[in-house]
Amino acid sequence: MNEIEVLASGPLTTVQDRGRPGWAHVGVPPSGAVDPIALAHGNRLVGNDTVAAALEATLIGPRLRFDAEALVALTGATYRGPFVVRAGEVLEVGACRHGVRAYVTVRGGIEVEPVLGSRSADLLSRLGPPPLQDGDVLSIGAEPDGEPDADLDPPPALPVEPVLRVLPGPRDDWFDPGALEALVAGPWQVSLSSNRIGVRLEGPPLARAGEKELLSEGLVAGALQVPPSGQPILLLNDHPTTGGYPVLGVVLEDDLPLAGQLRPGQRLRFAVNHGSQP
Repeated sequence: MNEIEVLASGPLTTVQDRGRPGWAHVGVPPSGAVDPIALAHGNRLVGNDTVAAALEATLIGPRLRFDAEALVALTGATYRGPFVVRAGEVLEVGACRHGVRAYVTVRGGIEVEPVLGSRSADLLSRLGPPPLQDGDVLSIGAEPDGEPDADLDPPPALPVEPVLRVLPGPRDDWFDPGALEALVAGPWQVSLSSNRIGVRLEGPPLARAGEKELLSEGLVAGALQVPPSGQPILLLNDHPTTGGYPVLGVVLEDDLPLAGQLRPGQRLRFAVNHGSQP
């Protein structure tokens, strides 16, 4: 089996695939690639199944030495591919340029032991493989049946100030009547303390209608939880499955890949979607 040596892991590089949907009833977050569109795109470029495991790098990508020739693509916040890395060559992914997360897809996928049907690392529950460390050795999976799709067009550039569509509720009645309007008025800024669990946002506090406390209830990716500070948290893939902060609204699933590329310090806005999620 061909292998990859991790010479430098970067600030946070994890193995991710489609994640573990369907386990929330036992307290397991969905995990998986925060930008699943970029993951699927990279896997198509190298001929893998679209949900094959890849590396998700945050802010700065890893330096990797390949012990055998491999077909590789970079997608998400850094785009290149597909291209061949020769045996013994070092791939330096570098800094993310257009977003915060880059995906390194390798023909054959990253081969680690599945947990609950997924090879994804989960920062909250610590299921799956731990984040990469310098000196780690990764195995590449078996040759896939699919053909590389080198003719795929690069995805459109990420907007400078994204607009995320949000469905009101389920606890919008716990807030002052103007809270939803304040959310939409924005803009909001991404906090430095954001991660795969959630994007912490900074802006005018969203005031609650009273002092009562909410019993813990189920949560989903995209939920906008509002703690007592009034500063919302946009939950991402490694979010807790229950929580006691009221949820003012939920970002549409189609917009979550965009949310997963928000950089610290970046500004964004919200738009209310009063219909059902597409």
